Amino acid sequence: MLNHLHIANFAIVPELNLDFSPGFTAITGETGAGKSIMVDALGLLLGDRSDAGWVRSGAKRAELTAEFSLENNPPARFWLEAADLSEEDECILRRTIGSNGRSRAFINGTPVTLTQIQALGQLLVEIHGQNEHLRLTHVKEQFKLLDSSGGYENQLTALKTAFTDWKNLSEELEALELDSAVSPSDLEFLSFQLDELEQQPLSAAAIEKLQTEHDRLAAGDDLQAALTSAVENLEPESDSDVRGINDSINATLARLQGFSSLDAGIAEACQMLQEAAVDCAEALSTLQGVRDHIDLDPAHFEQVSNKLSALNELARKHRVRMDGLEAVRDALADRIERSSSSEKRRKQLVAEIENALTSYREAAKELHQQRKKHAAKLSTQVLELMSELGMAGGSFDIAVSHTPAASPSARGDDEIQINISANPGTAPGPLSKIASGGELSRISLAIKVAAAGASEAITQIFDEVDAGIGGDTANAVGQLLKRLSLKGQALCVTHLAQVAVCASQQLQVRKATDQSTTEVNTGMLDDTQRIDEIARMLSGRISDQSRAHALELLSAAKAAV
Repeated sequence: MLNHLHIANFAIVPELNLDFSPGFTAITGETGAGKSIMVDALGLLLGDRSDAGWVRSGAKRAELTAEFSLENNPPARFWLEAADLSEEDECILRRTIGSNGRSRAFINGTPVTLTQIQALGQLLVEIHGQNEHLRLTHVKEQFKLLDSSGGYENQLTALKTAFTDWKNLSEELEALELDSAVSPSDLEFLSFQLDELEQQPLSAAAIEKLQTEHDRLAAGDDLQAALTSAVENLEPESDSDVRGINDSINATLARLQGFSSLDAGIAEACQMLQEAAVDCAEALSTLQGVRDHIDLDPAHFEQVSNKLSALNELARKHRVRMDGLEAVRDALADRIERSSSSEKRRKQLVAEIENALTSYREAAKELHQQRKKHAAKLSTQVLELMSELGMAGGSFDIAVSHTPAASPSARGDDEIQINISANPGTAPGPLSKIASGGELSRISLAIKVAAAGASEAITQIFDEVDAGIGGDTANAVGQLLKRLSLKGQALCVTHLAQVAVCASQQLQVRKATDQSTTEVNTGMLDDTQRIDEIARMLSGRISDQSRAHALELLSAAKAAV
């Protein structure tokens, strides 16, 4: 229930603070006074799109705040708890709109997205505008109206779950068939490419080893000569007169060692010569081993060259670097494996989809039965209300048909059509084709009132839905709105006195204009003020006669509870 509304620097409103009570509140005022501004403000608080045009001229930003009681609104409380925005039985919506057009939204002081405030807003307030009856001609709105008031949430949830399961499996099958759509000839070619790659050493280590071996073999005689020269330089043959490096180092060391105790520098030099002698000996041994075992066979060189050429050719063919061939091989193997195994998974998916479709059809059938039962009940209630609204003898029927062969959808296998006749003797026709806009507006109101029982905790706001009616019908509209608010809260912007007198409280909107500014002010009317306002609405001016008529209407409305 809406408890309080604060508006600042919004449109032509400098500041308003309004407290609301349970029951039916009529919002009245002269034409053009700005009665619908409060509805616009609530619409923005509930997530409507904003722009800088809403900011009062000269102000930096507009500020809107609404306080709601959630004592009888479990869905809204659950939503807030799930979003970690709960403040027990209270909810405060706040929105600011800057002069640059940017807006910010808050729930209980926490910044939120527009999507979040829209989701919560649907659980708090339902606004019925002047063109509400046009929305009801759309099938989507008709389903929403029927399902939101039926009390079969479990069946709706089961249907949505079953549909989601079926859809996910169907999409997986479609993706599988697209991904594994490989013809036998293509599969043969892919296998050939994989075989080519698997015959080659493709790891980074193997390619590096092959390249190194190729470079060593390519060096050939030059490498062999360098190894021989190095060995001879380190230690010549025993029958040679030439001294090698090792001999020179050892001879120098032997000559200096006797003096190492006389000078630290000599001792240090002797230590380095000893290490050099060891290193040279190890180098000689290693080089001799390499020289004696190196394979410089031209046939082996040709073999290694051919392997590198084959790898280069494969890299060119697959348009990758040589070190990327291993990834190409793995991708080919994976694709072939998926293609080979996809048939098994495809058969599994086909079976799972069939089971999911069966579950969906069962859920859709159960939902259809609930919908049909509720549609019949709702049709009877609407027809009774139509009689009160001056359409006695008419007909109203919500026809829910079941088409189990239809393609699955999120709303089930049902089709809905509302057939009406506003006058006796007139053949029923689709709601969308009724001739009179006024009749359609009244029927829309009857539908909303009949369907409102399941959402008593939601604040219902009606913005001049009584346009184009008068007399006894206006009285009936007022009584319907009063009845709608008995267990909840209803606000109605109205220009009809017959509607306003049915309200439990009346809010007057006044517009004051001088040469430089225009401002809107409001106030809840006491009993005397209310009589004057009703009198004005009846005759356009206040007189003893119009006051007497107003008092008569107010007394009659109170007695008609």
